[in-house]
Amino acid sequence: MPKQKPSAKVASRGVTRAKLYVEEELDWLFREQPTEDFGIDAHVEVVDGEDVRGRLIALQIKSGKSWFGEPTTGGWWFRPDDDHVRYWKRHSLPVAVVLYNPATKLCHWQLVTDVTLARSKTGGWKLLVPETQMLNADAAKAWRAAAEGDPYELRLRELRLARPWMELLAQGKRLVVDFEEWINKSSGRGSISIGIDNEDGSDPEELVTWHLFVGPTNYAEAVPKMFAWADADVHEETYDDAEHDMYEAECSIWDEGDQFFTQSFSDWRRVHSARGIRPYNNAAGEVDYYRLELTLNELGKAFLIVDEFAGSDLRQLTL
Repeated sequence: MPKQKPSAKVASRGVTRAKLYVEEELDWLFREQPTEDFGIDAHVEVVDGEDVRGRLIALQIKSGKSWFGEPTTGGWWFRPDDDHVRYWKRHSLPVAVVLYNPATKLCHWQLVTDVTLARSKTGGWKLLVPETQMLNADAAKAWRAAAEGDPYELRLRELRLARPWMELLAQGKRLVVDFEEWINKSSGRGSISIGIDNEDGSDPEELVTWHLFVGPTNYAEAVPKMFAWADADVHEETYDDAEHDMYEAECSIWDEGDQFFTQSFSDWRRVHSARGIRPYNNAAGEVDYYRLELTLNELGKAFLIVDEFAGSDLRQLTL
């Protein structure tokens, strides 16, 4: 059985510790990102009471004693390479570097800006991570300010962040959204995941999972609104199987070994389908389970075209 490398274990602990501080000290939402997102390990979403407006910060989390090996007055030097700096500067979100010290179990941070980034004497990049900037409640003011933006810019950020999923849909992949709602609790907090339906009968191939906060709003109403670039509807295969089982449980009658139905499946399902987005299963009367399928809509298609144009090298265009 393969063993996890010590470096990977330390890295995982750093992400776990950062998540703990974000969720417990700030009471904000922490979304770990897939490894394919070069230079970014997580997104943090600002939450003020029930106010969730897409204000996000991207985190690059580095764990281990080696990242504290270059102390300086007031903190430590962190030296990113050109590729990471270029990626961070072009990123849709403000970026913060977080260093986790396993000896102290503390996380120290610094925002990546034109002010905090500096060139070293050798021409490389350096970023001062202050010892006093620990990941706790004191970070809230600076992170909230960095994540702010006018409503127009915040909506554009949402679209830029969702581009990888839009591209998968444009390539013909089937994306599903799984979420569950604790129907007898009013916290408004839960989890959501996006995956690829490979149409082989197996569970969706998970791409990303994160916590969400929708306040008092019904999940069936709130979750589709999170994907303005796609139309959302129930996942046909999942609901076909689940609702046929419900139909048999509700409408079948056994008489001397013969099974009869009080109404046809099509008539029974027509009533249920009229509810629109609905749970396909429930656990112990406490948790409703949903699975939706996303379809790229006109906004998503148009954004891919516009974003490709905006990201192209305009110097190569000729009149």
